[in-house]
Amino acid sequence: MLVTVAGPSITPAHAAPPVRISQASAQILDSMLATTGDSSDAASISAQFLGTPYGANTLIGSATEPEQLVVDVDSVDCFTYADYVEALKRSDDRDDFVENLIDIRYKNGEVTFESRKHFFTDWSASSPAVATDITSTLSSEAVASPKNLNSTDAGGVYLPGLPVVARTVTYIPSDAVDASVVDRLRTGDYVGAYATDGGLDVTHVGIVVESADGPVLRNASSLPGDDRVVDSPLIEYVQTVPGIVVLRPVL
Repeated sequence: MLVTVAGPSITPAHAAPPVRISQASAQILDSMLATTGDSSDAASISAQFLGTPYGANTLIGSATEPEQLVVDVDSVDCFTYADYVEALKRSDDRDDFVENLIDIRYKNGEVTFESRKHFFTDWSASSPAVATDITSTLSSEAVASPKNLNSTDAGGVYLPGLPVVARTVTYIPSDAVDASVVDRLRTGDYVGAYATDGGLDVTHVGIVVESADGPVLRNASSLPGDDRVVDSPLIEYVQTVPGIVVLRPVL
């Protein structure tokens, strides 16, 4: 059952629209907020999602369909997972969570399809930034790659209704991700799998967590046999992708 609840009682720069959330998600969110308390620990907050089913296309909005403010914490894809973890880190209650989610997911607090941060590097390129791109500081082997985000090789766009954005995306090739690079990572850093496609920045996103067995990439995986939020050994994962882009949250 889906319920629609009002946005936060405080008045942000743009009035918050109603929140589209199921009763199941509302109960899970309230439990997470109660467990989190005033903690901003990325490891413990992200761990609350372990085992959560993978769910694609949970957000609502397009060039032809009005954007809705969706909160669906009982099924996540790699990027909505990052949205929810980062919002939880900054929140004490549901009103806080909704306001923070808007700031993380959208530019200028505007809940529209056009303002949604569709690309991973939007987190660092938008102002105010959600995260800082630290990729170039982690390795002298980092490569700066010019991109035309949203442009397809066939001359169209991946997301109709959105412009093509010229952006330089810096990544570390996988064979250059050595022990010194891993040592510079922190729990809570976001790692994107670099996309060789010139119209995309990354193809997948996860959260670095230092575990008893070494660093892992905590991520919402759609791989056969996973289909849920899992911990993937970081070094092993990196070897399966062309390279990595690393963003560090500003809070």
